[in-house]
Amino acid sequence: MELSDIELARDRIGSYIKRTPLEYSESLSKRLDTRVYVKYELFQKTGAFKARGAFNKLLSMSGAERSKGVVAVSGGNHAQAVAYASSILGVDAVIVMPESTPKVYVDATRGYGAVVDLQPSIAKAFDRIKTYESEGRAFLHPFDDPLIMAGQGTLGLEILDDLPDTTDIVLSIGGGGLAVGVAVAVKSQKPSVALWGVETVGADAMSQALAAGRPIELTEITSIAKTLGAPHVSHTTLSLTQKYFESVTVVTDVEAVEALIYIAERLKVITEPAASCTLAAAERLRHNFSSESNVVIVLCGGNTGIADICRYIDP
Repeated sequence: MELSDIELARDRIGSYIKRTPLEYSESLSKRLDTRVYVKYELFQKTGAFKARGAFNKLLSMSGAERSKGVVAVSGGNHAQAVAYASSILGVDAVIVMPESTPKVYVDATRGYGAVVDLQPSIAKAFDRIKTYESEGRAFLHPFDDPLIMAGQGTLGLEILDDLPDTTDIVLSIGGGGLAVGVAVAVKSQKPSVALWGVETVGADAMSQALAAGRPIELTEITSIAKTLGAPHVSHTTLSLTQKYFESVTVVTDVEAVEALIYIAERLKVITEPAASCTLAAAERLRHNFSSESNVVIVLCGGNTGIADICRYIDP
C-alpha cells in the first residue's frame, strides 16, 4: 500500500462518506498542557471510521463479484460499515459476529439489512467464514486487506489537509487497518509526525505481537473495548506498526471509561471505550509533547449504547 492507493481511495469513496471535522479543543489543551485537536470520526457514516474501508473495498469489486454477495466478521463497527455500504450499493451481505457483541451493534447491523450469524467467539466467527466463501461470497476482512487499509487511510489525508502543522497523532489500534492506513498517508507526506498507538488491557493483540515479534492469537477478548477486540493482528499491520509508530500504549478499561466521561462532559460527544482510550493514553504520553506541539486525538467511533455506559460506570 502506497500514498497513491490512499489518494485513489479518497476519490473513489468521496461521495459515499462524510468528511469529518478536526477541531481545536481548549479543554483538552489545558488538560494536557499542549495544543490538542480532535478528529471527530465518530460522526462518520455508521458512527465509526470503518465505512471508509468498506466502501473502498466494495467499489473496487466488479459487478459480477458483488452479485455473489459478501461476508464479513466483526464484533461491531466493521459489521455496521459492511452492512451499510452493501445496502447502499445493493449487495447481499452476511455478517458473522461473536455472541458477546453488544446488542446495539447487532441491532444496527440488522437494521442496515444484513443477515447476522452469531457464533460463540470471535475465533469461531472467523472459522465460520470458510462456509460462506465456499458458497461464492467474497470475504471482506476487517483489517488485513490493502483496499480496506487504503480506505481507512483517507482519514490521515484529512488530518494533514486540515492541520498541516500536525506534530503528533494518537489513535486506537485493533487489528491495525486504521493505524497503518493513517501511518502511510501521513508519513509519506510528513515523516516528522509522531504516531502513538493505543490499546486496552484484554484487547491488546498489537502490543503482544510487538513484544513477541510476530502475530499472536488472543484466546479471549476481556476488555470492554470490544471494537478493539481483534483476535490477532496481521504480518502486514505488525510490520507497518513496527516501522511507523513510536509506541503502543496499553491503558486499562477504568482509564478508558474515565476518559469517556470527561469527553462526554467537556466535548459533548459520546465515544466508545475504544476511542476514549486515546485520551487516557495521551495523559500518559504528555511528557512527549511540548507547549508548541499540535497533537491530534482521533475519536474513531461512537457506537456506545446508554445501557452500556451505565454498565461501565456501575458494573
